[in-house]
Formats: sequence, C-alpha cells, structure tokens
Amino acid sequence: MAGIVLDGKALSQAIEAELSARVAKIRERAGGRPPILATVLVGDDPASATYVKMKGSACRRVGMESLKVVLPQATSTAELCARIDELNANPEVQGILLQHPVPKQIDERSCFERIALSKDVDGVTMLGFGRMAMGEPAYGSATPAGIMRLLAHYGIPLEGRHAVVVGRSPILGKPVAMMLLNAHATVTICHSKTQGLPEIVKVADVIVGAVGKPEFIKAASIRDGAVVVDAGFHPGNVGDIELAPVIGRCAAYTPVPGGVGPMTIATLISQTVAAAEASFGIS
Repeated sequence: MAGIVLDGKALSQAIEAELSARVAKIRERAGGRPPILATVLVGDDPASATYVKMKGSACRRVGMESLKVVLPQATSTAELCARIDELNANPEVQGILLQHPVPKQIDERSCFERIALSKDVDGVTMLGFGRMAMGEPAYGSATPAGIMRLLAHYGIPLEGRHAVVVGRSPILGKPVAMMLLNAHATVTICHSKTQGLPEIVKVADVIVGAVGKPEFIKAASIRDGAVVVDAGFHPGNVGDIELAPVIGRCAAYTPVPGGVGPMTIATLISQTVAAAEASFGIS
C-alpha cells in the first residue's frame, strides 16, 4: 500500500484561508492598512525572480501587500545593507525577505544579519537560529518550519524516533535538525561527504532530503515504513530523494512538487502575519 501523501499544497491552501481572517483583523486595527512583506531581489536570476513573484502572489491572496525591492546585479554589500536598514526603519514593513542566493560579490551572511530580529520572518539570522535551537521565541527558517507544520498536521510521530537529515545548509539542513531535536526525535545529520551514507539512511524512521542534489538519496537506502520528506526540487520535477520506488512501501512521503515547496511560502506568509500581529499588539 502506498504511503500517506503529505500534501503541502492542500495544507497551504487551508493555512491561507485562516490567515485571511487574521489579516482582516490586522487591517481593522491598522485603519485599513495591510501588513507588508518586503522582498529584496538582487540581480537578474530568473528562478529567484519567479520565487519572489510567487511570494508576492501569496501575500495578495491573504490580503497583505508585497513591497518588491529589486537591486542591480552589481550591488555591493554596503548598498544592500543600507537598503535593509531602510526597511528595518520603515514601520509599514512587518517582514523582510532577502532572496537567496545573492550575487557572488555580496557577503550574504552580513546582509542576512542586518535584518532586524522582529522582521526576520524567513528565519535567516544567527540570532533567530540560536533562539529557535534553544527553544526560545523566534521565527524559524521557513522551509524547516513548514516541514514541521506538515508533519504535525498529518500526525507523524517524532518523539523517540530516529530522524536522518541529509544536508547541512544554515537555512535548511541545520535548522530542521534542531527543530526535530526539539520535537524529541533522535537526530543524525549527514551531508554529501558522509561516509557510509546508505547504511545510515537505512536505519532512519524519518528521512529528510535537504542536500541540493537531484535524487542523491537512493530508494534502496530507505527502509520500508519510513517517513520520507524531500525538500529538494530540480529540473524534471525530481527532488533530493529517488522517490518513485519508495512510494509503495513508505509510511508517508512529500510529493515533488506539491509537498514541501508550498509549505515554505505558507510559512513565510504566516510568520509575517504573526510579526504584524505583534507590532499591533494583537494576541
């Protein structure tokens, strides 16, 4: 029997319906003014432009506005930081998203760190990561937080289970590992240079593919009854996991596309709404 489909698209639509009501309440408190997510795009990468457009569309669907900031390819670190400072100081902006990746001449980490914690709705700052890892209030990285919300929605048990995360990026692999640990899972973090990776994956109750390489994790390494979460997306509609051969024998899985991706955007918008509520004192 095929595993349960962890349908991120359906859940994201339900989340947006709930957010619309919350945004209406914010607008009432703010004299009709909508919450605003500022999206900062540097350069002309077409994939990044598409992602920013999708996030803007999601804002409009729930009654928010998106302030789109587009900077040229030659932008310097100092220029980008200055623009982020302006957004930090703008009381009309509740959340700031700096689209990753930025051009190579920019110190991306310095620019991420410039975002005020209260507006770090994409969960990219070191302070936000540290607070999340220690179980303190913070906006978690959007994709990992979306994964956790998806698992919770479908009642996937995590306490005491062995989760293997393949990937160690600061905005995906590392934060999802900390979130799983905070949910009382036993967590192993692997990456593309891990020796004996297939043997480690074989003992996973929950496997998270977050390595950024198409079908890097092979179906033969995944045991029957595992929960399979694929956070990758590559040309040909494939993720980081060789998914098709395990659908018939896993406990649950995220489809590609339609699994993790929609949850990333829904979580970003949800955290922006929460930031707006905090700024207006709405509990």
